[in-house]
Formats: sequence, structure tokens, C-alpha cells
Amino acid sequence: MANLSRSIPSPRALLVFEAAARHGSFTAAAVEFNVTQPSVSRSIAQLEEELGFRLFERHSKGLTVTREGQRLFNSVQESMTAVSETIKSIRKNAGKRSVTMSMSSSFATHWLIPRLGDFNEAFPNIDLRFELVSGVMREVTGDVDIATRIVEDDDPRYEIWDFAPEIIVPVCSPQYLARHGSIDETDNLSQQVFLHLTDHKRDQWKPFLGKTILETAEIGTWNQFSDYAVILQAATQGKGVALGWISVIASALNDRTLVLSSNKRKITGRTHRLIIPKNRTVPQGTRDICDWFQYEMSSDLKKLSV
Repeated sequence: MANLSRSIPSPRALLVFEAAARHGSFTAAAVEFNVTQPSVSRSIAQLEEELGFRLFERHSKGLTVTREGQRLFNSVQESMTAVSETIKSIRKNAGKRSVTMSMSSSFATHWLIPRLGDFNEAFPNIDLRFELVSGVMREVTGDVDIATRIVEDDDPRYEIWDFAPEIIVPVCSPQYLARHGSIDETDNLSQQVFLHLTDHKRDQWKPFLGKTILETAEIGTWNQFSDYAVILQAATQGKGVALGWISVIASALNDRTLVLSSNKRKITGRTHRLIIPKNRTVPQGTRDICDWFQYEMSSDLKKLSV
């Protein structure tokens, strides 16, 4: 048998190609892999150069898969499906079940990971697989078993568990608060550092800074990030003030790695929920996981005064 590492391209490059061909879009493939569109474009160009033939025809209306690209796409899909089914079969036979969860990278980093050991103790026969989203949360797609999203309480597509109300509060580290004071102290606003998500408008700060101040005053320094998990990490390390969503920062507020930087809060009336798609068969124990998550968050919220 030929040495596969020499005879076929990078498996990741093939998966990126498969996603681009399936979506008919480099942008959609970039969203699926949580990378930039230029990164996908470069990956495809390098793959085409390595293979020696074109995979896509690029034109003003989008992408068209070439005849050679379609043959490769069919082969990659068949092969990856076979690999996926083999893995599932092995896991099932080994007595382990795999559950795929879609959530924000910030929620995973700041709420779930600190209690991951407790989860593994409660569910020793379940392996979690995470699909993490660093920016705006989108529709649930693919083989996701459980997701955290804001949906209507009567959405017919999902089984739904209420998880946490959408409450937004400005937060920072205790050390930062001691040095810079609360953002309610308007005289100190020029000394504040605001940690802001690039996908969001600065209008989200209006409930805490006021429209007039936000639009007319020279206030502080604004550092912008594309990943909310990084924003909260920076806030925890004393680098500035961030907007905190209670569903993400509840544990951090309780252990005081983050504290409130304002007496104001915004209650949107919306609810973060755990959802299970109804259009697929979910692994045994999936609903028990939702119950566990719901209980853990409820325990966090009961300790908070916000």
C-alpha cells in the first residue's frame, strides 16, 4: 500500500474544501471552521496547486465546483462519512457515548470548563465534543445534540430547557475596580479602558454610560476583540471593563474573579436556553445533561444579587 501521507493532501485542507463545495461559498466554510474567509481562500489555492487541477471556477456570482472538484468532493464525503460511522461504532461498542454541544467559546471557557471535572464525574460514560462559536451565535446545524441559544419558548424545532435570563452588566477585576473606580463615576471615564466585541455596536453601552456621554464625550480607551472569551479573559486579568452576560459570568461573579463595575444592569427580557434538535435521534443521556446544566446554572444564579 502506498504511503498515504505522501499520496494525499492534508486532511484539514480536504475538509475545508468539502465545506466550501457543500456550501458553495468560502465565507460559509470560514464560519463552519471559525476562521477568516481569506484563510479558506488560501487553503483552497494551496490545495489546487498541490493537486495540479482547479477545484472551483470563481466568478462574480459566486463559486462553481469543477468536474474534477465534484469527483473529489464525492470521494471526500464518502470517505469522511465512513470514518465518522466507524468512530461512532467503536465508541458505542466501547460503552462510551459521544454528545456534541454547540456553545460560545466564552461560555465554555468561563462557565463550563471550571466545572468540567464535576460533569465527567456525573457522566462517566459520556464524551463531550464541542463546537465553539467565538462571535455571533448562528443557527444550529450539523450533528449537534445540544446547543445554547436564545430561541422562542414555543420554537417547534427544539426541545427546550430554560437556562438563564439575558442580563447584561459591566464587569472588571477587583484590582481594576480599586484602581479606576466604577464607570458610574463619570469624572473618571477618561481613565477607563473599555473591552468591546467587534461584532457589537457601542450602543450596547448606552444603558450604563448614557447616550449623551457615549456620543459626545471623550471617554477612555476602547480595545476591540473578535472573541468574547478573550474579552472576559482580559477583564479577569485587570485590563479593563467588559459587558458581562450573566449566563457566561455567573461563576466568575460568585468566586469574585470578576466584580460589578456599575450599579446599573440591563434586563432584555430574553432567555438563554438549552435546546435539542427534534429532527435527529440524540444519544442516550442527552436530556439528563440538559437537566444537569440547568441545575448548575440555577445554583449559580441563586447566589447572585444582580
